[in-house]
This record gives sequence, structure tokens and C-alpha cells, in this order.
Amino acid sequence: MSELKLTNVVKSYGPVNVLKDINLDIDTGELIVFVGPSGCGKSTLLRMIAGLEKITDGTLEIEGQVVNDVPPSQRGIAMVFQSYALYPHMTVRDNMAFALNIAKKPKAEIDAAIDRAAKALQLEPYLDRLPKALSGGQRQRVAIGRAIVRDPKVYLFDEPLSNLDAALRVATRIEIAQLKEAMPDSTMIYVTHDQVEAMTLADRIVVLANKGIAQVGSPLELYERPRTEFVAQFIGSPAMNLLPGKITATGPNTEVTLDAGGVAVTEVPTTEADMGRVVNLGVRPEDFVLAEGDAIFEGHVEIVEALGEVSLLYIPANMSVGEGADSANQTHLIAKLPGIHEHLKAQTVRLTADASKLHLFHNGLNMRD
Repeated sequence: MSELKLTNVVKSYGPVNVLKDINLDIDTGELIVFVGPSGCGKSTLLRMIAGLEKITDGTLEIEGQVVNDVPPSQRGIAMVFQSYALYPHMTVRDNMAFALNIAKKPKAEIDAAIDRAAKALQLEPYLDRLPKALSGGQRQRVAIGRAIVRDPKVYLFDEPLSNLDAALRVATRIEIAQLKEAMPDSTMIYVTHDQVEAMTLADRIVVLANKGIAQVGSPLELYERPRTEFVAQFIGSPAMNLLPGKITATGPNTEVTLDAGGVAVTEVPTTEADMGRVVNLGVRPEDFVLAEGDAIFEGHVEIVEALGEVSLLYIPANMSVGEGADSANQTHLIAKLPGIHEHLKAQTVRLTADASKLHLFHNGLNMRD
């Protein structure tokens, strides 16, 4: 039985529909990450699971019980918010014990729960400190500890790292991953804008778009086999390049002649009925290599971003832009090459990619599926 099941869930605010036909099964012990563009309903869906937002239609089940009308406090769920929301006048210990004290749990049980959570989160030296004496990362760990001591059925995380600086985000992300390893039977649902968090933490990623679910799958599945242009350009940074073209040879290895003039041979199988079809060739920036022979694309490098371990080459090009693209992809093809390549600025480069790495999209859908 699934730990949590959403069936035909709808959320509307008056006449405005923000989520529709959400169907999702989450198994015990999974860490599920919700991602999507701003305003797609990630946090709203999380809040409906928590009981903080009412479900307009459909059902939410937890361990086989429909909980649409069950109060938040009785759903067996603990939520970690974007803001730490700690009581400033209480010590770390008292903050973590607050919900258990309200529930009138025995003191010995409360102390044992706090000791376990503090050990797991490396908070033992800070139990008698006030929140103002803690760093941002430590405060977020206290907020997570406050959830752990309740021993809930499901943990909900609403962008818990967004208030931290870059270094603390990395450190706290690692701590959350370690926490999940230490609690293999705990079910977690995590909302984030950060693709690195999603790709490194998730057992499965749920991509939300256009008021519904665009795709559900493991991080590598979404990266390697996106079903749509939206998912292809949303997962991965920089976004996948989409080069418009036309199919000029069909079969197990499809040939595409690009509007920019290059020719690509892919391992996407097609039939005679696909001959002449207008498509977009999808190439991830990191799959490009400098061509020694035949090239998919040739262009003049306008900008080189040398990042140390890699260089990003920005080349003006005629691009197709899906909803998941960043603004840079609207006018430039991006190639991500290992090493430093500042010498290529203002040079003409020829690029190719392995045929197995290429995608074909027609009417926004991946032709591999």
C-alpha cells in the first residue's frame, strides 16, 4: 500500500483553477521532490497534503485513509517551512520539545526524542542556546529536529534551504541526505527551485507545469528521457538546446537537416511517415564536443564563461524556446566544454555530439516515447 495517494486532486480559488487532475502515489520510505516554475503550485500542493489548504476536489489518502477533512494535527505529518519559525525566547531544546509538551507526552519520552534528533542533526552542543546564538544552518537544523521528534508518518519540506547562503545550502543539503539515509522508512516530500537539490536528494522528481504533472521519474530518467520539451529544458542547467530542423532520412537512425545548415544523425527511430516532419533537435550543452570531422552546428563564439572546471560557450543561433528554457537560450546556443576555453572567444567553432545523446521533439513531445 502506498504511504500517500493523491487521486484526481483539484485546487481552485473561486473561478481560478491552479491545480487539476493530480494523480500521484508515494511509497513508504521515498523522498519525493516537487519542482517547477514559479507559480506552478508546488507549495500549494504541499500545503494541501499538510491540511493547510483545502482540497477543492479529489482525494488524499495517507496509509489508506482518506484525510481530506482531517485536521492537520491529526494527519501524522510534520512540516519544515522556508522560514525557521523558531520561538526566539526558547532554547533549542525547548523549541524541539514544544509540540510534544502541548501533546502532554511524558518527560522521559520527550527527552529521549530530543536526544535522538539532536544526535542525528549534530545539535547536541547547542541544546541550551537561544536561536539568536545560532547560524542560519543551525537554525534550520533545529526546525528539522522539531519535526523529527514528532515521529510523523510523512515529512514535508517547503524550500527549507532557500534562506541560506551557497556554502550553507551545500552543507545542509548533505545533512538532509544523511538524515534520509539514517531514517530509511521515513517518507519525505520536498519542494525546491534548486535543480541540484532535486537531482541529488530525490528518489523521484515530480515536475509540475500547466496546472498539472508534466512528468514523474527518477532524476536520471528525467535527465536522459524527458517526455516533453518543457521537462527537457527545465531539468538541467544550462537548459537543453533546441535546434529547429526537418527530418530528411528515416529508419533506426534518423537524419535531421537543421535550419542553421548542419546535419545530425540520431538514434531516434522513425518511419517513412515522418519524412519531412518539422522537429526540434535537442542537445544538452554538456553533450557537445568540438568536431574534428562532420559537425552538427557551426557558429561564431560571442561569449565564453570560464568557470574553472568547465567553460560555457554562447553562440548566436536560431533557437526554438520552450517554457522550461532560461533567457540565455532564446538567442544563443550554449555548449558546455570541460576545461578552460577562453581562447575560443570570437572564434568560429564546429560542434558535434554522440548520436545516442540527441533528442527529437515534435509538437513538444519527445519522439523516443
